[in-house]
Amino acid sequence: MKLKDKIIAILATDGFEQSELFEPLKALKDQGATVHIVSDKEGKIKGWDKADWGKHIEVDKKVDAAHVKDYDALVLPGGVLNPDSLRTHTVALNFIKAFFESSKPVAAICHAPWLLISAGVINGRKVTSFKSIKEDVINAGAEWQDKEVVVDNGLVTSRNPDDLPAFCDKIIEEVIEGKHDEQHA
Repeated sequence: MKLKDKIIAILATDGFEQSELFEPLKALKDQGATVHIVSDKEGKIKGWDKADWGKHIEVDKKVDAAHVKDYDALVLPGGVLNPDSLRTHTVALNFIKAFFESSKPVAAICHAPWLLISAGVINGRKVTSFKSIKEDVINAGAEWQDKEVVVDNGLVTSRNPDDLPAFCDKIIEEVIEGKHDEQHA
């Protein structure tokens, strides 16, 4: 139970890539963390499972009522619809920015770096993402790397669902150690 007494937020809305929310959720809970699903809406949000709608998950807290001081880290699952919707939500973007301002770990996978771009926190960072948004990441001032996981000063990024084992391990490591070095896997 490496993450006992840790509280992690997963920020998502309808259209999150199912595996990119459920696998980190399970990995974090398996290590003893309390995990809150934070969203722009109340009730349930619906996942996207590869090519069609997938499972629902209950929202624990609306982002308007969530405060960075209550959390030890933030996870941003991808999918196309999820980050594309959230990146137009000012409160969600401010929530993401607050984690960077507080030097707390943030993990983003697949298309979720779109949220980092819109939150204005990616410039000058080493990151990876889904290949189709590589140019967006570069144009936002980041150094894009084609690796399964890249860690830059508390920011963990991965490319796609195939990278989930390494992504989940690095999230746990960053939360445990709270280290914000510039080592890259």
